[in-house]
Amino acid sequence: MSQFISVFDMLKIGVGPSSSHTLGPWRAAQAYISKIRANNKFDLIDEIKVDLYGSLSLTGKGHATDLSILLGLSEADPEYIPVEDIFIIVDRINTQEEIIFKGGKTIPFYKNSIIFNREFLPFHPNGLTFRGFLKGEEISNQTYFSIGGGFIVQENDHLEQELNIDKKNFPFPINKAIQLEEYCEKEHKTISEIVLLNELELNSAEFIDKELCRIWETMLECMYIGCHTEGKLPGGLNVKRRAYETHQKLIKDGVYNNPQQWTAAIRNTEVKFREILKWVSCFALSVNEVNASLGRVVTAPTNGSAGVIPAVLMYYLVIENHTADFEHIKKFLLTAGEIGSIFKKNATISAAMGGCQAEIGVSSAMAAAALTELLGGTVAQCLVAAEIAMEHHLGLTCDPIGGLVQIPCIERNAMGAIKAINAAEMALETNPKDVKVPLDTVIDTMWETAKDMNKNYKETSEGGLAVTVRMADC
Repeated sequence: MSQFISVFDMLKIGVGPSSSHTLGPWRAAQAYISKIRANNKFDLIDEIKVDLYGSLSLTGKGHATDLSILLGLSEADPEYIPVEDIFIIVDRINTQEEIIFKGGKTIPFYKNSIIFNREFLPFHPNGLTFRGFLKGEEISNQTYFSIGGGFIVQENDHLEQELNIDKKNFPFPINKAIQLEEYCEKEHKTISEIVLLNELELNSAEFIDKELCRIWETMLECMYIGCHTEGKLPGGLNVKRRAYETHQKLIKDGVYNNPQQWTAAIRNTEVKFREILKWVSCFALSVNEVNASLGRVVTAPTNGSAGVIPAVLMYYLVIENHTADFEHIKKFLLTAGEIGSIFKKNATISAAMGGCQAEIGVSSAMAAAALTELLGGTVAQCLVAAEIAMEHHLGLTCDPIGGLVQIPCIERNAMGAIKAINAAEMALETNPKDVKVPLDTVIDTMWETAKDMNKNYKETSEGGLAVTVRMADC
């Protein structure tokens, strides 16, 4: 049996800049508070300390891990919190040095209550421990691991948290790409149709449509905000936002008042060949500039790679098919989500485990397969597209300067989107029978590459550009 991973697990709405370093710790803090409420220790605890380990510690400040823990302990929800409230809550906690919980209870929380430990815990590079005290005595201790894409587990019970699938409860249990292809061929269905049938075992068709629509609207709004916001990104690197100026040059005389009208305006703009590349890059840059400024984005499959899938889907809507509607968006997201889940089951989507190949590489593969389906490719060609996209991201390191999800992360989203489109076009011209490297093989290779990669190149900011280019030089 294999773990069932829903499209809604792969595409989560949350706050940037990092799914594993921001969203994961945020969810872990929420989980810890829920747990001590459940075991009747919440009312007893008068102090909480948090230990960060490994990658969470090394890039914690740059990835806003400390801020996300404050928000999680405050029981704010990253999916729904008004973005403008984030710094208000953080500033209040830092100024007053106390956490206010739901119900009104307050406890001290000092600036040194979050401890940054350089050592790595054995189970996963992204570890954090919450310790609760009563009059100086530790009465609660819970360790969580942020394993990428906003997923969190605890070392001792993570296997029990998985939802296993088999023929008894899901019509198409999928662990490998070859299984997905076999189901599609046997049932004469596309990838998105097979995925939808599995999803319907958990949720109604109405719920699935509503949530997929909400995911796309969040992606679209993110692109819209990024294309209409100028200035510099926070964090100290003084990175200038580029999507704004690029968009100004491309949109020309487009008239619109909201994201939906904006989409129509782009469709009505005469787009030349070179401008297609600029539009795709603009879409990707816009999302990750919003992500870098603690805006709301959709993990796809992570925050660091959140720009690839929206950019490629937007490309289809405004360049390839001007009559596309929600059904096309739905198929794209379902297919992309399934490809991402196969990578997660057989490799990793955590940059701390696998480098940037696990983020941009996976997102590019997801987008390539989904685009291929919308462009009329066969199931086999969709898998070829995913393989091509990942093959040319193998070995990509994670080396963010200053621990910030900015350089080279933002540009890599644009490159991943362009590669996804190129991979889809190549796959459409390929006879799958001539392919030498199947998708499952490249996924296995990606995992072996991840295990061989020096830890300095896996989201620690201790190698690559993070070392050769210091913040002081920027």
